[in-house]
Amino acid sequence: MIDLTTIAEFSRANCLEICAFLVPFNLLATLQTLIFIGLNRPASQIVLIAGFASLYSGLMVLHVFSWFMIGVVMIPTYILLSLGTTCLIINIWAVQSPSRLKFVIEKIVLDAQKMIAKVQKLGFN
Repeated sequence: MIDLTTIAEFSRANCLEICAFLVPFNLLATLQTLIFIGLNRPASQIVLIAGFASLYSGLMVLHVFSWFMIGVVMIPTYILLSLGTTCLIINIWAVQSPSRLKFVIEKIVLDAQKMIAKVQKLGFN
């Protein structure tokens, strides 16, 4: 049987290493999911990369919960929980409704291009 106490202790004892691994992998994998959506990759590839990204997000959320179990409530725990939850939601959204997510991505890119054009027009290069 799995001893959750030992796993939680390992998580807390190696917090710096775990966060140093999970934060960039979580961000990069979720970014790759968004890129795959934007490039109209096949659904099988989107599901695969979103699955890996969700694994990283889920592990981050579980790592934060191991700190909550012993009563550690600090700003970094909430930041990491928000990051993990946001990335998890994006990856679930990518699998459930890729066309709607693609529409949102296209709208954000179009708005950013308009903003850049306005700034360049004002002469702030």
